Amino acid sequence: MAGGSQSVVIKALVANFGIAIAKFVAASISRSASMLSEAVHSLADSGNQLFLLLGMRRATREEDAVHEFGYAGERYFWAFIVAVSLFTVGATFSMYEGIHKILHPGGAMGSRTVAYAVLGVSIALELYSLSAAVAEFRHMKAGRSLRQTIDEARDAVVIVVLFEDIAALVGLVAALGGLLMTQLTGNGIWDGVGSVVVGVTLFGVAAFLARKTKQLLIGQSVPTAQRAKMIEIIEQSPGVKKLVHLRTMHLGPEEVLVAMKVVVDDAMAAREVSRFVDVIEARLRAEIPILDRIYIEIGAADDPRVAVASAPSAKRRSASRDSEAS
Repeated sequence: MAGGSQSVVIKALVANFGIAIAKFVAASISRSASMLSEAVHSLADSGNQLFLLLGMRRATREEDAVHEFGYAGERYFWAFIVAVSLFTVGATFSMYEGIHKILHPGGAMGSRTVAYAVLGVSIALELYSLSAAVAEFRHMKAGRSLRQTIDEARDAVVIVVLFEDIAALVGLVAALGGLLMTQLTGNGIWDGVGSVVVGVTLFGVAAFLARKTKQLLIGQSVPTAQRAKMIEIIEQSPGVKKLVHLRTMHLGPEEVLVAMKVVVDDAMAAREVSRFVDVIEARLRAEIPILDRIYIEIGAADDPRVAVASAPSAKRRSASRDSEAS
């Protein structure tokens, strides 16, 4: 998955950087606000892909005394920076240019021929970049619904590139429509409207990506299906009397922290308990390789804390309130 994500980002970077250069040339010739907004958008996208590559590179660093769980979270941090960048650079500039053009539509526009040619080539290149992101997303989808795939995605890179490319295509069509309507009506307001549409689209995509990457950044558990599989493996392991609790958190797309508390048979000796822990860890990693760090606490059946931990959360909250009241 990591290799596929990196390939998607590199293809998007090459496409967006080439598109940005062409758009700036076309914007200077046509003097189109929507074309200039698109040029800044593509340049911002190129910077975003560099951020994603930086995050992927830094995430591979080995753990150290300062970060004992490693640096896998770098991928989530830089993906969040990309979402903020889309908002602060692309969307804000596009809205400003569009509103300025609507309020001051005067001024002759230059040749639109180059602009149309650049937009056509840009659409083709964005479709190339989008096809790579869609192919990787289909691999992630694996028969699930679109919403379920996005909700359960723990690799933000593919999601970011996919929605960036979709926003870029919407923006290109809006810029093309703004130029065409300006030419047909002779009213420069339409060029500003095209730029505003680009800005609104980027605002929406930035908000969505910020929400998704924030969830990953502060720590998400494994998807429901993986959690159910883990519980099945643990509860069916010989010697397990009860699974008290299970906690998981993605440190990165392919690194998961697991903590659990289990009650074992009373007759199990200390040496057997050690072997039992090793067996559970091996079985879990064999089924779900991304379970990178597994910590197992052994509890006693007569431990009152086990009963509290096993109770539904609502009951635990009620018991806590009663205790505070007394």
